[in-house]
Amino acid sequence: MSIFGKIMSAIFGGQPASAAPAGGAASPAGAAPEASAPATAPMAAVDVAAIVDKAVAAHKGEKLEWRTSIVDLMKALDIDSSLAARKDLAKELGYSGDMNDSASMNVWLHKQVMSKLAANGGKLPPEIKH
Repeated sequence: MSIFGKIMSAIFGGQPASAAPAGGAASPAGAAPEASAPATAPMAAVDVAAIVDKAVAAHKGEKLEWRTSIVDLMKALDIDSSLAARKDLAKELGYSGDMNDSASMNVWLHKQVMSKLAANGGKLPPEIKH
């Protein structure tokens, strides 16, 4: 499973509608390959903050700032947050910047992940810009 797939599964996994990918077959001709809206359209909005905050609470003693940090988001969801894993995620999401500039890459990754979560039915807190 892709790293972004693991993030999606950790957040949307509990939703019954997410187990019905057959809706994707009805996507209109000419739709972009990444446009997975038809497959997730029946899914009710998922409160990302509630799910991730609950995951953070399970990490007692760790202060995880998932709203601003891709590393902390991945840690909260028990997904490998190593530099190698983040580089893999960057490749997966089409990052074209310098992967040796991890600070810039991390900011880009967080924004992309939040954007994709919102595009797939994730309800984000207003302070998260996507």
